[in-house]
Amino acid sequence: MTGAAPLLRDVFGFDAFRPGQQEIVEAVTAGENVLAIMPTGGGKSLCFQLPALMREGVTVVISPLIALMRDQVRSLQEAGVAAGALTSGNTPEETDAVWEALDAGTLKLLYMAPERLAAGSAMGMLRRVGVSMIAVDEAHCVSQWGHDFRPDYLRIGELRRTLDVPLAAFTATADAETRLEIVQKLFDGTPPRAFLGGFDRPNIHLAFAAKNSPRSQILNFAAARKGQSGIVYCGTRAKTEGLARALSEAGQSALHYHGGMDAEDRRIAERRFQQEDGLIVVATVAFGMGIDKPDIRWVAHADLPKSIESYYQEIGRAGRDGAPAETLTLYGPEDIRLRRTQIDEGLAPPERRMADHARLNALLGLAEALECRRKTLLGYFDETEITCGRCDLCDSPAEVFDGTTAVRKALSAMLRTEEWFGAGHLIDILLGNETDKVKQRGHQSLPTYGVGGEYNRNEWQAVFRQMMGHDLIRPDAERHGALRMTDAALPILRGEANITLRRDSIKAAQSNRRPAVKAMVSDEDAPLLSALKAKRRALAEAAKVPAYIIFTDRTLIEMAENRPANLDAMAQVGGVGAKKLESYGFAFLEVINSEVEVMHPQRRKLAGRDAGSVYDQLLEAQAELARGALGTEKPLSCSASQLAKVAQMPNADDTALTRLLGDRRAERFGAAFLDVLRSAG
Repeated sequence: MTGAAPLLRDVFGFDAFRPGQQEIVEAVTAGENVLAIMPTGGGKSLCFQLPALMREGVTVVISPLIALMRDQVRSLQEAGVAAGALTSGNTPEETDAVWEALDAGTLKLLYMAPERLAAGSAMGMLRRVGVSMIAVDEAHCVSQWGHDFRPDYLRIGELRRTLDVPLAAFTATADAETRLEIVQKLFDGTPPRAFLGGFDRPNIHLAFAAKNSPRSQILNFAAARKGQSGIVYCGTRAKTEGLARALSEAGQSALHYHGGMDAEDRRIAERRFQQEDGLIVVATVAFGMGIDKPDIRWVAHADLPKSIESYYQEIGRAGRDGAPAETLTLYGPEDIRLRRTQIDEGLAPPERRMADHARLNALLGLAEALECRRKTLLGYFDETEITCGRCDLCDSPAEVFDGTTAVRKALSAMLRTEEWFGAGHLIDILLGNETDKVKQRGHQSLPTYGVGGEYNRNEWQAVFRQMMGHDLIRPDAERHGALRMTDAALPILRGEANITLRRDSIKAAQSNRRPAVKAMVSDEDAPLLSALKAKRRALAEAAKVPAYIIFTDRTLIEMAENRPANLDAMAQVGGVGAKKLESYGFAFLEVINSEVEVMHPQRRKLAGRDAGSVYDQLLEAQAELARGALGTEKPLSCSASQLAKVAQMPNADDTALTRLLGDRRAERFGAAFLDVLRSAG
């Protein structure tokens, strides 16, 4: 490309492009709309910075993090490029310098946060300064259901239309669904020139381990790498603080980082991490996007990430300089339960929750892989040409065994209980535990009752977890997490195929001593409780009241355990008064039963009372006599209001019925109605 090689060498200091870069640079420089999916550390920034120098006018770069913008502007300025940023973090002098360069027509790259587009003056200013191209970094932030969603990214499409200039979007993490969303939101549905680079980061070593004293596992991993910069990701803010303290006490240089910290403290932590060697940051996922430190030597996960995409993005922060880097991801059954709950309690629509469960399943498959992890990870991104030698399973192959019999027993227990239960209840059946739930449902008489004595509860959990990882079973969102068999399991169940499981996972379960936690409900009812809480939260947010105003946790627990089938049963749940039954009863019944029988408002008022049952019997009696005793007369019926009044009559007789119903209706229905009232009394 004319002019590119000298700029590449003189400005950026590279003798050659990395794989895939040159084609993208050519397309962007030529003014094509571009979507480029490139691995972290693959050199995305160069693909819009170099074309910006080769094109007339200003290139506007939309980037989500001030720290990242400042780093890139500083690097460009150090390289002699006229670049600037308009951010809330600027000094007055920095802002003045940007405006002067814009007015003089010398600025080549202008970095902005997406939130600045909300200001009415921004569009006018950008029209005035001669913008010739828009570059969007971290383009997956436009996905409304991604964990990095930034609402103001939705304004970028309007900016492109207003300025009528080409747009180049870049990201390292975008599955097919997110790519479609980017095309729709940023390019108005017209497909841009797409570049899908390889996802492999061959310098990163991949490793997973079942949790077994997780704090010690992390401390030992860090101790073996003392003096190297690393990140430890945790699932909660409290854990970041506790683990950072433990690392410091063990002689490491460590600090914590999470979204609940003061903004200035977060900035200090970011600055220290960028500047200091050998510092460990223990953080939630609030830390990382845009972190451009090239020499992060390791990334550990103290808890299982949210999805396989999150995992890929988070480990991708290691080894951006191309030198060897290492990862360790810890996981246990409590992680899986937490991640499922987060998905089920979210406010996303059902199809999105199902997709999120599938992404989590893919990560579990990676955690329980039998062979090369890189093959499993990159297979998820549809890559097949894979060489590894840089993962724990290539270093030391997994100890495996023929798990066909165990899997068939588990599948049989699922099928004999009509796929209505989760692992907890199924394991009770396999172990022969005569729990209240087993006895209530008569499951102690099943042929599979007590056939799984070769393993204990933790070991069976490891079997079920591996079955999920192999996609033989999936939680059914419509059945609140009950396990259902997939087509992939059929050959095993029929004896037409065998399956290999990891014995090391089973052994790890034997020594898995985690403190007993008093669960709010049984494993069986936990998914339904999560769904009920999600409904409560949605209603509370709509009404702008605290969640407990709708129903308390205790009420939701009783709903989850008793699973009322109709309004009458719902009215018997503690904490469900008449007003709440009327206001929220159907909404929560829909969560419990998926479909709710439509009930007349007059009948609804009687829900949970004896009169409700009487009303139903009166309705049946009326239906039988609608055309008279012989079925030959003109149809006749009472109104719902009349039936409700009859149902609540304390001392009914012929006279009272005639007064209420009138002569014709009393003559046809009176005797039958009195029979109903007497039998009910």
